[in-house]
Parts: sequence; structure tokens; C-alpha cells
Amino acid sequence: MTAVKPAITFAAAMKFWLKLGFISFGGPAGQIAIMHRELVETRHWISERRFLHALNYCMVLPGPEAQQLTTYLGWLMHGVWGGILAGALFVLPSLVLLIGLSYAYLTFGDVPLIAGIFSGIKPAVVAVVLFAAWRIGTRTLRHPALIAVAATAFLALFVFNVYFPLIIISAALIGMLLGRWMPAAFHAQTGHGAKHHGGIAAIIDDTTPTPAHATLRWSRVILTGGVGIGLWCVAMAALISITGVGSALADMGWFFTKAALLTFGGAYAVLPYVYQGAVEQFQWLTASQMIDGLALGESTPGPLIMIVAFVGYVGGVTKAVVAGSAFMSGTIAACVVTFFTFLPSFIFILAGGPVVESTRDDFKFTAPLTAITAAVVGVIANLALFFAWHVFWPNGDSASLFAGGVHWISVIIATGATVALIRCQINVIWVLVVCGAIGAMLAIA
Repeated sequence: MTAVKPAITFAAAMKFWLKLGFISFGGPAGQIAIMHRELVETRHWISERRFLHALNYCMVLPGPEAQQLTTYLGWLMHGVWGGILAGALFVLPSLVLLIGLSYAYLTFGDVPLIAGIFSGIKPAVVAVVLFAAWRIGTRTLRHPALIAVAATAFLALFVFNVYFPLIIISAALIGMLLGRWMPAAFHAQTGHGAKHHGGIAAIIDDTTPTPAHATLRWSRVILTGGVGIGLWCVAMAALISITGVGSALADMGWFFTKAALLTFGGAYAVLPYVYQGAVEQFQWLTASQMIDGLALGESTPGPLIMIVAFVGYVGGVTKAVVAGSAFMSGTIAACVVTFFTFLPSFIFILAGGPVVESTRDDFKFTAPLTAITAAVVGVIANLALFFAWHVFWPNGDSASLFAGGVHWISVIIATGATVALIRCQINVIWVLVVCGAIGAMLAIA
């Protein structure tokens, strides 16, 4: 007699997704590791191969892969509403925390103690970005061709200031060509090996039939995609009708939609594009505030791309999108930015999921993805260099890059933080906490 597998109840799944939203520290790698441990190894809700199949699809997509993986697994378990709620619960705790932290930052940021904390965290951010480049580089740059792609991307930004989307598109094309001419360069390895976890069969295992809602029907794929695009059109039309063409909120909606479609390789990859738009083009915030926002994003749970909520909050206050209320200006802008940043991810998963489920064991298009990831290494290295210049030479500008001399305390803190992250493998949160404490002590000494 065959034992009946227990069902994954909707309530139990939603309880887990909410919990995940509060404990998902450590960036995409840490968040995916938490999900793997909880869902595959501990709860046995899904098998290793099904988990990795979903992860591979999310890695190919633009957007935050951990949030997309959460949405995908929620959708696979409980359909469209399961996916929507899983993805939303993964983001909402971080959004609420960042709105509160952004308010405190703008209200109390000039207090000497708070300013001292940020003066210690800023050099740590330089180390964190360097660590990201090192971590992705050691995993990706396993062939001279890929090293060349990374170096070219770095020079394109550093020397020629090439528009970020062109770098991503060019890398994808190079990957397609090299995948044909030099396939040995693209034999990527997955982050998890095939394992058996205690011999316990998963509720959704390798042989579990695809549920009815996940079976491929092209009419449903087109309908779901159309509904998602229609929702975007309605939201954008509402913004324009309420605030006007060219308003700050309308600009944010359009800009962060584009950003969401360019986040190949994670949040660090798209930060240069966000910087170009938010700091240089629209002037929603300053370069120094952008670095502070990255520190706040690193210290809160949820996807790192949630730094866009900070950008939106500060931009909303700067542009006074709600007359007479800085808090409402920031909160509404942060919510608008978050909506337009994550909507494409939901569309990709809910519309594309049935296609992916129909192609299990058929992994394609890895060469363009690998080339994009290689380019991302160069992009992140350029970002680290840019942040280092702002932190180590705080008085420098375009006319005099090294004016005022080097800020040696920041150099020392950044060096120590880099060693702690790369050599000692200390958690990012603890590095930020210690560096912030050092900055506070120096401020009150």
C-alpha cells in the first residue's frame, strides 16, 4: 500500500514565506541557501532537482533571483495567488524597515553620533562591493575569454562611460557567439550538487506530476503576460494622470521599470545604472546618500535591490512629491519604486513558469547568461572603484579628483573590512556593525 504524501497547506506555506521575509539576510546567495536548507533539507517540500530547475530559470532572468525563486516555488505549490503572496511577503518586511530607516536617516543623519556610524559604514560598503566582485569572479571567470569580457566591461564603464544597458546587451551577444565558437568556456557548475537528504522523499519530488495550474497552455501564458503588462499600463497611466507627464513619480515608475529589466547578475550589477539615473540624471539623491543607502540595504533582510526603496524615499522627499509632508512624499515614492521594480519579476514567473515546468532537464541559453555574469564582475569592480574614490577622497570632484588628500581612517577601515570578508569569511552584517561602531567611537572620542 502506497503511503499518501502530506500536503503543503496554503497557511503553512504563507507562514514560511513571511518568516523568510524577516530572516533573509546575506544577499541572494544567503537567501537561496536559507530556502534550500528549509525547503529541501529540513521540510522536504521540494526535491533538489526541482529546486535547482527553478533556480536555473530565475538565474537567466533579469531581476532579483531570490525573490523570483520564492515567487516560483509559491506558484508551483499553490498557483497564481501562492506565487503573488510568496513574492510579496519576501519583499514587504524589507520595504517597511527601509521606509523607517530612510526616515530616521534624513531626520537624524546630521546628529554627530549617527553621522559617525555612517562614516564607519561607508568604507565597509567599499569592501562589501569588492567582496561581491571577488565572489562572483571566482565562480564565473574560469576561462580567459570570460576574463576578457569582464575586463572589457570594466574599461567600457571606467574609461568610456558606456551606457550600462549596452554593456549587458553586448555581453549577451558575445556569449551567444562564443558559445558556438568556444563552448569550453561556458561549462558552468551549479552551486549545489545532487544530494539525498536523509532518504526522505520530498512532497514535490522528481516524479511528482506537474500540477494542473502549472501545465503549459500557451493561451494561459499569453493571458497572464497580458494581464501583467496591462497592470503596468494602468499603474503608469494613473501616475501620469494624477501627477502629470514628467513628474518625479512618473519618471521613477518608468526608470525603475527599465532598471528591473536590466538586473542580470543581481543588484550590484544594476547599481551603476541606478546611479547614472538617480544621481546624475534626475538628481533624486547625492552620491554620498547612495552609498549610505547601500549600507542600509545590506543591513536589512530581503533582496539587496531593495536599495531602490531608499532611493525612492530620498527622491520623493527631495522632489516633494506630496506638498507639506516629507514623510508621505518619501513613503509614496518608495512604494511606487518598489511596485515598478518588482512587477516585471512577477510577470516573468507567473507567465513563464509553465514553459519552464514543461522543459525540465533541458537547460539552454547558459552561454549568454555566463557572459553577462562575467561582464557583471567588471561592472561591480568599476562600482567599487567609484565608491572608493568618494570615500577615500571625500573632497575630490571632477575638476580635482584627489583634492583635500586621502582620508586614511577610511582606507584602514575598508582594508580591514575587506580582509574580514574575503580572508576570514565573516558575515557582512557583522562587518557593517563593527565598522559602524568604530565610526561612532571615533565621532565621540
